[in-house]
Amino acid sequence: MPAYQPMSLHLETERLTLRPWAQSDADDVRALHAERGDGTPTIEDTREIIARQLATTEQTGLALLPIRHRDVGDFIGYCGLIVGRSTVDEPEIAFELCKAAHGRGYATEAAGAVIDAASATGRTRLWATVRSWNTPSFRVLEKRGFERSHVSTDDSGELVWLTRALP
Repeated sequence: MPAYQPMSLHLETERLTLRPWAQSDADDVRALHAERGDGTPTIEDTREIIARQLATTEQTGLALLPIRHRDVGDFIGYCGLIVGRSTVDEPEIAFELCKAAHGRGYATEAAGAVIDAASATGRTRLWATVRSWNTPSFRVLEKRGFERSHVSTDDSGELVWLTRALP
């Protein structure tokens, strides 16, 4: 297995800051999960989610990072690299925004910073998996140079796989 540099854990764009999770993010994570419509995790479960994210970052050198507005510091979602359905060598990009932040280009902006960070690790390809109904995520990924690779099906339905070569 090739040796990769760890992903940068502090990313900034014109409007956004991405930095590592802290336990103080628990209320924001709970609110984001509640917006999904399948219940709200307990504060204890949310703290465990954050602890697992931090442990995974330590283990893999990949990070899913909270996104905040640079000017006011409010939490609007997350973006980063995960092993997910892929591998440490060719990780997946993942992102999710609070509903109030949709439609403003934040996911595209954050994804650009994460793609640059992935390239700096020495990796040569990223993956993304998106449910076939998720048109906004397809738009973000296509703007960032991802192309459809193939489609698979699991218990939750159709899953579209996209990939992007890194410089």
